[in-house]
Amino acid sequence: MVEGIVYRYRTGMPWRDLPGEFGPWQTVWKRHRRYAADGTWDRVLARVVAEADAAGKVDWRVSVDATITRAHQHATNTRRPEQDTGGVLELQESAGS
Repeated sequence: MVEGIVYRYRTGMPWRDLPGEFGPWQTVWKRHRRYAADGTWDRVLARVVAEADAAGKVDWRVSVDATITRAHQHATNTRRPEQDTGGVLELQESAGS
């Protein structure tokens, strides 16, 4: 069962396309769902990471991505103020007048 779940995640395939060598896809999916709901996967991950960290196989450096995604002006959820948004025109008087 676990090999079927891992295989599915490694390939990104739909559950229904899981090869028959892992058993019926419904059975593998149900087991995965049960393990996810009861916290089994969280415990497995914590143990694997702890063992790898103890062996010095985990690099804890973090890379930050600075990708920017811009939204269209109409995609915002803000309201326009009631007054004109064109700005205020200030008249500059010359120092000699």
